[in-house]
Amino acid sequence: MKKALITGITGQDGSYLTEFLLGRGYTVHGVVRRSSSFNRGRIDALTTDSSIYGSTLFLHYGDMSDSSALNRILEKVEPDEIYNLAAQSHVGISFQMPEYTTDVNAIGVARLLDALRETGLAGKCRFYQAGTSEMFGSSPPPQSETTPFHPRSPYAAAKLCAHWMVVNYREAYDIHASNGILFNHESPRRGENFVTRKITMGAASIKLGLAGSLVLGNLDSARDWGHARDYVKAMHAMLEQPEPGDYVVATGEMHTVREFLDEVFRYLDLDWHQFVKTDERYLRPTEVEALQGDASKARTVLGWRPETCFKGLVREMVDSDLALLSNTKRRI
Repeated sequence: MKKALITGITGQDGSYLTEFLLGRGYTVHGVVRRSSSFNRGRIDALTTDSSIYGSTLFLHYGDMSDSSALNRILEKVEPDEIYNLAAQSHVGISFQMPEYTTDVNAIGVARLLDALRETGLAGKCRFYQAGTSEMFGSSPPPQSETTPFHPRSPYAAAKLCAHWMVVNYREAYDIHASNGILFNHESPRRGENFVTRKITMGAASIKLGLAGSLVLGNLDSARDWGHARDYVKAMHAMLEQPEPGDYVVATGEMHTVREFLDEVFRYLDLDWHQFVKTDERYLRPTEVEALQGDASKARTVLGWRPETCFKGLVREMVDSDLALLSNTKRRI
């Protein structure tokens, strides 16, 4: 039975990856930050299941800013695989918190990799780093593993530092460490302050009469959107390979925010032009206009392909938010 350690286990990707690995017979250990209020909603179904929690799922307090805690957790767990999904993951907020974003997203990865080396697990444990398409920034699409990086936010710059840190530790210490350059991946578990979830939640609220408008920023940004449930399978596939590497994970389709709005509101039989407003407060100092991934390497080497189409993703998110808000409305 393999043991996996997941940082960021309570996030969107962490919850899907946990379910996937448990389904494959893994024992999963997760790192969670101490907080005055629990933020474990995405894994509640697992942590409240007595047949899983404490048997094949374990949680440990730690933080990417605390090297002693990371060392302690690695020594205790001795994982076969590490999936580093922990991050300050909001691009817009990274402009307001560049130092914190860099500490967690870049220096934190150096701490974790060095903990792997110091505990003597470097040759025994495989490592996955969650990269991002935002690292490509202003490089024109389609973007592949050979496309030059040009980050356009503190978030992207910190992730790029982490990317090269993984490459360096891979070459210097012979660690099986891989970078997943994941393009935008969404789901009903996406945070409500991300544009896709903001749209589906806002549209569902309008449909149910709970809101009268939705305020957004740049509607012309184009992204390659896939489903997080599909993308975590690519993470695992990378660590199954004989040799480590770096992989773009994407659908190859690009849609603008306007197109996302079209799909959501059409599904709800509404006209978004009647409800959506734009506000410059939601524009970023430097914008990334177009991201479209070329995942040829992942298809060829990993045998990975996305299973959820754009329309299917949108409808799943809308249906989920309709159900969530309907239950809330009934309670009120």
